[in-house]
Amino acid sequence: DEVYKFEDNFKKYCGAKYCIAVNSGTSALHLALLGAGVGEGDDVITVPNSFVATSWAISYVGATPVYVDIDPSTHLMDISQITSKISERTKAIMPVHLYGNVVDVQNLRKVLNASGIDIPIIEDAAQAHGATLYGKPVGSFGNLSCFSFYPGKNLGAYGEGGAVPTD
Repeated sequence: DEVYKFEDNFKKYCGAKYCIAVNSGTSALHLALLGAGVGEGDDVITVPNSFVATSWAISYVGATPVYVDIDPSTHLMDISQITSKISERTKAIMPVHLYGNVVDVQNLRKVLNASGIDIPIIEDAAQAHGATLYGKPVGSFGNLSCFSFYPGKNLGAYGEGGAVPTD
């Protein structure tokens, strides 16, 4: 019952319709990739300056991380590089919000839409609990979002934990 209550409260907190609790942030990333249909031989665009779990989860499903550099002013994903990295093998984009700083996922979606590109955005929000963008909470922008509740995170648990909010 406690898990169901947590999922219900956390989905509301993130502004999502659903939430699945898992054992860790790494498992949240892994589950989100599987849910988005990412698998063997696919590419996922992300950044290299994240905890290794971001890349591990991509490799767990048999996909390859394709890195874009960071914006030197924000230290977050440089959205201007995204379209040049997309290929027929690209099945998802995984922006990483760091230290409570938020990738402009709304602008990322605009860039993709302007280019006629329709691929899932999976937010790695493991370090951005409670952060907002344009008045909306992190976890409400991507097709799927992934949180970690490791004790050292912004919202830590007593041990491991993770969640995947989604619409």
